[in-house]
Formats: sequence, structure tokens, C-alpha cells
Amino acid sequence: MKRILISTAAALALATTALYYGTPSLFKQPLLDLNRQLSGLSAKTVRIAGHEVHYLDSGPTPPGTPQGHGDLPIILLHGIFAEKDHWADFARPITATHRVIAPDLPGFGQSTRDEALPYDYAAHTRRLRELMDAWGIDRAHLAGNSMGGTIAALLAMEHPQRVASVAFIGAPHGLRSPQPSRMDQLIEAGQRPLVAADAAAFEAMMALVFEKRPFLPYPILHASEQDALRNTASNTRLWDAQLKDRYLLGERLATGLPQPTLALWGEQDRVFDISGTQTLAALLPRARIEPLPGIGHLPMMEAPGETAQRYLAFLQQATPQGPDRRSAMP
Repeated sequence: MKRILISTAAALALATTALYYGTPSLFKQPLLDLNRQLSGLSAKTVRIAGHEVHYLDSGPTPPGTPQGHGDLPIILLHGIFAEKDHWADFARPITATHRVIAPDLPGFGQSTRDEALPYDYAAHTRRLRELMDAWGIDRAHLAGNSMGGTIAALLAMEHPQRVASVAFIGAPHGLRSPQPSRMDQLIEAGQRPLVAADAAAFEAMMALVFEKRPFLPYPILHASEQDALRNTASNTRLWDAQLKDRYLLGERLATGLPQPTLALWGEQDRVFDISGTQTLAALLPRARIEPLPGIGHLPMMEAPGETAQRYLAFLQQATPQGPDRRSAMP
């Protein structure tokens, strides 16, 4: 009987392994759901301006949260060709004290992409404001990676009363750096390094954005690759549109950013070189800029726990205490 049980268990393990690698789509959603649950996040949808927007939401601020720390929600904004679940591990230690919302920005992830509509920074900024209206959020902390960080800063400049703080979790897009990055070199050579046309290009993109590649279950990695390859033509259009605004953030930040600002920038970032912190410091001399040794372009995935703790420490210092905390914000 013992031998039969062992043989049966071995056969089940082999069958499961065969399904895991042979039919990875069966495992993708359960794995995503489990990781979201561990981070206190639930999947939801909302409609704005012709788009169905999918997002993750931790729900109302947890009971007993110290006043002035968790009373404003945190909105996490991904970069180009990224999506909401890239924030799940980063959000895990934050949802205990804050409401956290991570959308698939219109045009990305599960959210609607309409080939007839623009997805430039002006459109992204407008739609983020519409999303906040749809969620009933008057004011929030904004944190973003790459494109998402730029959208956060643009909204903060255009509607300062709606943004309590801005955090660049990873380098923002749109600054000139004294030293060209590896991606700058590829762009100057006429390439689109974040648009994958085949499996080799997808692997090269992964090597570009990560210094410390996180563990990604095969079904998740496989689905990401297939999505990138399926959307090559559409992604090319979005890439070319964004390239026209290659240095937009630097131009706009010339007028300053009134909110408390944090920048966590990977020292091994090959997308936007670490020397870009010099540009950012010159534009925002009051910003808190922290280089991250051994980290690439996506610190919320490469070192989610450490990055989240740095962000929480920033929020504790940036958020005034007491009943008049809102009026005290810039």
C-alpha cells in the first residue's frame, strides 16, 4: 500500500508539472489571486472615458491607523508596458496602514486599449484625474515607476491640491542624464528596446530592466512574454508616441514641484542612468533622493520589502500630524 501511495503521489506530481509548463494559462490566475490575497488586495473595475479600468484595491484605511499617516490613499502607477500586479509585493507591508490602489492604466494590462485614442502624457494625466474622481478620491499620495512617476509628477503640477506627495519608485521617464544609459544608446541606434517582437527581444528587455531579476512563476512569465509578442505593433505605436516626450519631465519640472518628493533610483539602472539623479537634484533641490545599490529599473519588484520600508519612512516624515494636517500640506 505504501508503494502504491508513493507511486500515485509521484504520478500526480509529474502530471501537475507537465500541466504547469505545458498549459501555464491554467495556473496564471490562481497564482495572481494568491499573491494579491497575501498583499491584502482585491481586483476591481471601473469605467472612465470609454475605458474599462482594472485595478487592485486594499479597501478602506484599516481601523486604528494613526491619524495623519493612513488617512490619505496611495495610488501606485506602473511604467510603460507594465501592469498593476507588479506592485503587489511592494504593497504588502503598506496595506496594513494605508489604502493602496494600483490600476492598470488605460492602454495597459487588462484595461482597455483603443487604437483610435491617444496614450501620451496629456491623456494619461487627464485619465488619472478622472480615475480619482471615479474612486471618490479628492487627494492622495502618488507613487510611480518610470512612466508612472512622470504621470504622478504632471498631475501634481497641474492639480497640486489633489496630490499630497510624489514618489519616484525607480527612475522617472523624461530627464536628461549626464551619462547616457544603455537604453539611450539603443534608442540612438534606432532600436525600440522595450518593444519585443520575438522571444529573444523579450529576454533582452528583461535583462535591460532588471539588475536583480525577481522570481517570476513560469505561468506569469510566459503570459507576460505572450502579451508582449501579441501586442508588438500596438506597443510600437505607444513607444513612438512617448518618445516624442522623451525629455518632457525635465522641461516641466523647471517650474518646481510643491509636494514632498522622494526618488528611489537604482544604481544599476540601465534604462535611465543613475547620473540622472544629478539632473533631478538640480531641478528639485528639496527632494529626498536615495540611490539603491545593486538595483536596476524596477526596485518595487527587485527589492519590494526594502523599497516599501523606504517609502513608508518618507511618508511618515512628509505627512504632517494633527487635525490641521491637510491645510499644512504645500
